[in-house]
Amino acid sequence: MPAVANATKYDVIVIGGGHNGLTTAAYLAKAGRKVLVLERRHILGGAACTEEVFPGFKFSVCSYVVSLLRPEIIRDLDLPRHGLEILPLDGTFTPMPSGDYLWRVNDHGKTHREIARHSRVDAEAYDEFGKAMQAMCRFVKPILSMVPPDPATLNPKELMKMLFLGRRFQGMTSEDKYNQVQLMTMSAIDFLDQWFETDVLKATMSASGIIGTFLGVRSPGTAYVLLHHYMGEIDGAFRAWGFARGGTGAISNAIAGAAREAGVEIRTQTPIAKILVKNNRAVGVALENGDEIFADVISSSVDPRLTFVKMIEPGNLPDEFMDGVKRYKFRGSSGKVNLALDGLPNFKCLPGVGAHLRGAMSISPSVEYMEKYGHWSSHPYIDMVIPTLTDPSVAPPGKHVMSCFVQYAPYKLAPGLNWDTEKEKFGDAVINTIAEYAPNIKDIILHRQVVTPLDLEREWGLTEGNIFQGELSLEQLFFLRPVAGWAAFRTPIKNLYLCGSATHPGGGIMGAPGRLAALEILKDGKAA
Repeated sequence: MPAVANATKYDVIVIGGGHNGLTTAAYLAKAGRKVLVLERRHILGGAACTEEVFPGFKFSVCSYVVSLLRPEIIRDLDLPRHGLEILPLDGTFTPMPSGDYLWRVNDHGKTHREIARHSRVDAEAYDEFGKAMQAMCRFVKPILSMVPPDPATLNPKELMKMLFLGRRFQGMTSEDKYNQVQLMTMSAIDFLDQWFETDVLKATMSASGIIGTFLGVRSPGTAYVLLHHYMGEIDGAFRAWGFARGGTGAISNAIAGAAREAGVEIRTQTPIAKILVKNNRAVGVALENGDEIFADVISSSVDPRLTFVKMIEPGNLPDEFMDGVKRYKFRGSSGKVNLALDGLPNFKCLPGVGAHLRGAMSISPSVEYMEKYGHWSSHPYIDMVIPTLTDPSVAPPGKHVMSCFVQYAPYKLAPGLNWDTEKEKFGDAVINTIAEYAPNIKDIILHRQVVTPLDLEREWGLTEGNIFQGELSLEQLFFLRPVAGWAAFRTPIKNLYLCGSATHPGGGIMGAPGRLAALEILKDGKAA
């Protein structure tokens, strides 16, 4: 007989203490539900976590910048009162092999003059591009806060949603309509080619189109991924990025603080073995230690493969649905290298300490450089930030942490190779690439942490190391995410919901999947 961990029956059990799971829990508890969150790891946050990997050095180990966190969540949960503070990230600095650089900042005039150094035509086009992208963001933004309509249904409510979007589309100018269609179908480079001529500018901007995908910058559909990241906002300003003071774990901890205040019980180091199903209804969970905990509703923030293949006994789900789960693509393609530094990198193209180090530093010198497939790249695209220049609290005095997001690093390597043996070689390649632009980097590294797609799967539960719990490709967006016909957070098992990044509107430190899932649970009258 299995033990019962707690005689209390909960209204809702949330599987996973990442930011989406915590968001679901907080909203449900504020609505009066009795909620339990179960997290496998020793800390909360999932991939949005802060960990002291080396003594005194606190890293945003996985996710490292914030922009997509929905303002309604910040407002509804009063996250600043629970410790959330966003520090602005100013601009992107791209060193070039020629000894030149491209440095775009939040100051419009400075950026215009900087781009004009490379191309006067591009400087003028940049203004028009920004206006066009803002129009696209205004069209798509409401979709982030609604359950996506399913065009295959005749449900009047779904038809009303499609009518709402249709009217919004019709209200756009002809040029904006044309741009919107292009963004949904074209590659990032093909779209940018229509606006700009400067290679380094297009390369750096196209990087946002491949993050979290297995695609190259010339692959159709990557223009939408570019828009997905462009929609980030801080205080209402599109394309604004920032750090959370204390690392990205501070975001998750702020949400957890709001959840606890509303009455949520949170347990860490509590891995789940199975979701208990009886008569096609989710009734509870079985922990790996054998304990069973019961609830009226189960909401899983882990990905579809873990939820439906690992945690559900075979035979409880329709074959057609499981076929869709098996077709769902993860294909992780990115890694991280986190560095503890004794000083600051000194770039050959712009020597010394300066404001260029306070924003993002992008190794993306050309379009050709960005188009990579096959084995992990010996000269990868790298997006680097040094949060200690804005938030000194995450390192000892006079020291720094440097976060390096790296792509291309595929989960599946060539036959005969594996990430356990390739890991440090990959880390060396990242350092060597940075050293081509900032030769002193090797002299100032005190410690380094290399995180591969396999590490993301093993430690953080991200299947195949995909940071968005599944690719943001066209066939896995909106009403198709994660499975066609099941994009409204519900599942074929009654009282079992999904609330993670594998659902609409996708990945990033957004919180929207968690919020929308909670609202759907409440709408269904579940856990009442």
